[in-house]
Amino acid sequence: MKQITKSAALIAAASAVVFGLVNPLTASASGTPAALKWTECEGEGLDQRQECATVSVPMDYSDPGGRSIDVAVSRIRSEDPSARRGVLLLIAGGPGGASLDELSDKARGLPEEVRDAYDLVGFAPRGNAPSTPVSCDLHKGDLALTKSRPWPAPDGSVTENMAYARRVSEACARNGGELMRHISTKNNARDIDRIRAALGERRLSAWGDSYGTYVGAAYLELFPHRTDRIVLDSNDHADPVRAERAWLQAFEVGVEDNFPEFAAWASAPGNPYRLADSAAEVRPLFLRLAARLDREPIPWPGANPAELNGNVLRQTMLDSFYDPEDYPVLAELMLAARKGTVPPAPPAPPEPVLQNGAAVGAATICNDAAWPRSAAVYRKGVAESRARYPLTAGMPRNAMVCAAWPWQPKEAPVRVTDRGPSNVLLIQNERDVATPLSGALKLREDLGGRAVMVTVNSTGHGAYLANGNACGDAAVSRFLATGKRPAQDTYCS
Repeated sequence: MKQITKSAALIAAASAVVFGLVNPLTASASGTPAALKWTECEGEGLDQRQECATVSVPMDYSDPGGRSIDVAVSRIRSEDPSARRGVLLLIAGGPGGASLDELSDKARGLPEEVRDAYDLVGFAPRGNAPSTPVSCDLHKGDLALTKSRPWPAPDGSVTENMAYARRVSEACARNGGELMRHISTKNNARDIDRIRAALGERRLSAWGDSYGTYVGAAYLELFPHRTDRIVLDSNDHADPVRAERAWLQAFEVGVEDNFPEFAAWASAPGNPYRLADSAAEVRPLFLRLAARLDREPIPWPGANPAELNGNVLRQTMLDSFYDPEDYPVLAELMLAARKGTVPPAPPAPPEPVLQNGAAVGAATICNDAAWPRSAAVYRKGVAESRARYPLTAGMPRNAMVCAAWPWQPKEAPVRVTDRGPSNVLLIQNERDVATPLSGALKLREDLGGRAVMVTVNSTGHGAYLANGNACGDAAVSRFLATGKRPAQDTYCS
């Protein structure tokens, strides 16, 4: 779920760059207070230089002297201390994702001038293991993506979605503990400032990806003068009322933006996964196949759910559109289903990982903003969406667990403004299924003069050093290394 960017500023971009260059932003030569105890990180395939520590933060920021929780952080030091500018914090997507171990992979891909300029820092947001964790202890069937993503019944009914919302909400209230009430985007931003302080930095640079752009936007609003160079990549729509409901609805547009690319690939001569002779045939083929699987599911041993139905096919479409390299997964499933068969069941992460991610995701989305409680609201939205966007079958306007969440939000959602330093660079793929360009443009508008946006002619979720292109990558690397942004919003063909 995601999307979008914002901008505007009281400080001219050029002034901010010059100020930064002549005033190093570290609080001390080492940037490391004695309070943090760095140890070897646990895990496989990590960069040998990566080290880990724990930062203690208040569970409830309205009661800072009350119970504390742990937030796990990791670090890879600058490769050239003489060129070190400060810290570049990686803010992962989700909600439910973490950049703790992602650090090693990112370090391998970043250009040398960026690795020299920063200590790279990752973290596991509150609730995410190995930070103080949460779990709702859900039934295995309720961990399926076709449940947490609210696909309606084949006839458009939302009855089972409302039942799922009640069932999961009751489990989270029963098993999640007090921390479940205090997991939110704003609290993630507050935790980031505690990490900054623990690292001994006066200001913080950050690279937020997907949902991480929403956390980054919250940090820009809550702590504007603690920010140095901020990159927001694959941008969430920061709706100041609906929050994540706007991101969910964005899948309607995201799928429409991306399906033509898949159709062209799936009809290309010589493609071993070719589905049709022309791109125009692929869309009706997909819709017919999904409708047939709605009526006649195919047993799928080892999968969750244990059948290939229309919604499993639709969810596979969403998953495959995150990266064009995954198109074969969807095509292979379609080819098998047309024959009445299934490929081997896809591997699933360990159940504790799924349980933890489901709990953090639900808590964040539901604590950020109130959702309607009435099934009638969702019935109406689903009907409208199914009529206009048949590929997504009404899912983007349906009820998530938040329709029965046991707690009300403690504060209003993030409201992004144009007030603050002009130190933000947005990078956005033109065709992104999860955070469509339309949402990114809204965030860009909200930020006003605080930001410049680089749009790249690319497909997939994730732009910088991922599905983007050399022009976009160069713009982000130059900004992180030197502070120089394009003079105006830019399109990379």
